Amino acid sequence: MKISKKRLSFAALMLGAGTVYKLYFMDGAFYVQIQEIMGLSHTQIGVIYSVSGLVSTFGFLAAMFLTDRFSKRKMIPFALIGNGLAGFALAFFPDFTVMVALFCSFAVFSDMLFWPTMLKAIRLIGTDEDQGRMFGFLETGRGLIDTIVNFMALGLFALLGSGAFGFKAAVVLFGVLTVIIGIISYFYLEDDEIINVQSSSEKNKLAFKGVVEAVKDVNIWLVAENIFMVYAVYSGIKYFVPFLKEIYAMPLILVSAYGIINSYVLKMVGGPIGGFISDKVTKSAAKFIRIVFVATALGLFGFMMLPHDNMNVYITMILALVISSFVFCMRAVFFAPMSEVKVPISITGSAMALGSFIGYLPGAFMGTVYGSQLDARPGLAGYKTVFTTMACIAVGGIVISSVLINAIKKKQAA
Repeated sequence: MKISKKRLSFAALMLGAGTVYKLYFMDGAFYVQIQEIMGLSHTQIGVIYSVSGLVSTFGFLAAMFLTDRFSKRKMIPFALIGNGLAGFALAFFPDFTVMVALFCSFAVFSDMLFWPTMLKAIRLIGTDEDQGRMFGFLETGRGLIDTIVNFMALGLFALLGSGAFGFKAAVVLFGVLTVIIGIISYFYLEDDEIINVQSSSEKNKLAFKGVVEAVKDVNIWLVAENIFMVYAVYSGIKYFVPFLKEIYAMPLILVSAYGIINSYVLKMVGGPIGGFISDKVTKSAAKFIRIVFVATALGLFGFMMLPHDNMNVYITMILALVISSFVFCMRAVFFAPMSEVKVPISITGSAMALGSFIGYLPGAFMGTVYGSQLDARPGLAGYKTVFTTMACIAVGGIVISSVLINAIKKKQAA
């Protein structure tokens, strides 16, 4: 019975994780539609994600308290349903200012309320020996759900004429599915009292104490900085989509299909591969991430130097997907080192929220950085600048992951 409950909880968490970001990060599959139908430039899209990224940043700080204070059965359904309702408002294609506000609400519901709570729940379901696989399976499930939902939305978009009405219907579909999963999660998640004391003031004091302990732990900061470098590179892989549209003149539907593969199908590949290798081969997620950072840096430097003016588009697509798969392998397990540095169970929620706060910080500014690079240098030159920036960040990731590995060795020796 206990195993069955855990499986049901894991399934509910996976469904939520696979739908909660469909609206917030629909640029992964529909970047070109956001540009052409909503009439936004690269820089404007970057500003939207930078402003909402700032909200996410401070939201993760609040989550350090909230995640250890409230039950996941309340937090997760509320976040999913609120997220879906905000999506219905987005379907009206409001002006730029309202759009920024709506994306900020996505940041609150998905990043502040849902994500750290889900991460804590996943860590507590598994053991220290299978953290890589647990997070890997999560990414695989997310990838499967992401792919199905996005192809449903793309099919609806194409069926309704590949125009504004079709895109509106796709946005509504995202909202409806998110609300439905929110309702389902309420019935399949256990209603736990995270802090087992009676009075509200005692709960608040213990939750705040966990925040202080997490902030003082240097190793948690190292894990968070490692996540930061992975996410900064990850923030750039979506630009392979407009790159293929602008440089290789791929049709819109084919570009969106590629975007779904690039952003979501690869989760199904990166999740199990990253989880299995980090648990069974390198026996350390931190060591695995360092190896893949090296491969990513070399891949990006090589991709930048290719003669894209006269290359076959399918070769370019395959190479871009390989680079993206490297990033997804790292992303699948970048929270797993929390177990390697022996984060106490009592402050897991605070640790995951702090890791999210630092780790996802690139979302507050990398969109503007990459978008402004593309608008400042139109065409191939701008994309080469973006790929070079990503490669340099990957080199920085090699350094950070090396420091983290040394810290893990000292912790294990102690």
